[in-house]
Amino acid sequence: MTYILGIESSCDETAAAVVLDGRTIVSNIIATQIDLHARYGGVFPELASRAHVEAISAVVDQAITDAGIGCDKLDAIAVTRGPGLVGSLLVGVNYAKGLALATGKPLLGINHLEGHVYSLWLSEPHREIVFPVLVLIVSGGHTELLLMKNHGEYERLGGTLDDAAGEAFDKVGRVLGLPFPGGPNIERAAQMGNATAYNFPRSKRDESYDFSFSGLKTAVMREVTVPQVGPDGKKRGPEKNPKIRSDISVNDVAASFQDALVGVLVEKTVRAAKEHNVTEILLAGGVSANSALRHRLRAESALPVRYPPLNLCTDNGAMIGAAAYYRYEAGLRSDLDMDVKPMWPLTSDAYSE
Repeated sequence: MTYILGIESSCDETAAAVVLDGRTIVSNIIATQIDLHARYGGVFPELASRAHVEAISAVVDQAITDAGIGCDKLDAIAVTRGPGLVGSLLVGVNYAKGLALATGKPLLGINHLEGHVYSLWLSEPHREIVFPVLVLIVSGGHTELLLMKNHGEYERLGGTLDDAAGEAFDKVGRVLGLPFPGGPNIERAAQMGNATAYNFPRSKRDESYDFSFSGLKTAVMREVTVPQVGPDGKKRGPEKNPKIRSDISVNDVAASFQDALVGVLVEKTVRAAKEHNVTEILLAGGVSANSALRHRLRAESALPVRYPPLNLCTDNGAMIGAAAYYRYEAGLRSDLDMDVKPMWPLTSDAYSE
């Protein structure tokens, strides 16, 4: 039996978990910062790192206590090394280093995106996944389409060229006056709206597997906000806090925006799955909690579509512990001078440095 402590602090969740053999969650503690950042309509990096400093010791202690084992029973300590916010990453990595030094346990720096991939292994711990599979990771900071050929073997087929899907949800939600985070609040509003009310653009970037949502976000802003007129009588760009037109239906805009964004994600994912002859599609990341994305992907794909339960969609320590198990078995060990990697793509050679 292999017990691994996973620590996650890449953005606005301070999380720690103990995972057994990469498949079973023994404990899972998450301290969220949603209320802290809600007043800004998005994550404020400096506040996030300070909140991690305040929470991380208690979160890790609780994860170990809830697991019913002492640090001496741990086989390794894993921590998110990147990608993410540099200040937030440093808090988790430095805490993990200190714990590894104090306990003499091996340290493993894990890719955050790989953690999201392995949340699927925690979802169905007794089912073996047959490779190759297609992985769509959609979150506030990432939109990645990966061909996973085996454990640790990835080919990046495409990704976001500008705004990630979750970032687009947050920005549009802010324009519509919805609370942060935008994703679940836009989804809630969309359920009461007409998805055909507005014909928003769907950028497909020709036949590539890359994504672009900045144009969609801008189209929504131009549609719903009151045009600003300068002293010369000419229209100018929207102000920092634009006013919504009085004749706009927030629910219809939310539904139409969500339909456009989800449509592009699903079209490219289904097409990639056919082209690369995969056995199934894995959906992960915070936006994988979106019910419209889940239902539409399952409806339009002839292959099985798997996604985590809601508590494993957003950032958590269990996914880091699960990913770390397979890296631990493959011989990965990180030095105590390991640094964070805020920009760290997930490729087959991601751990070569």
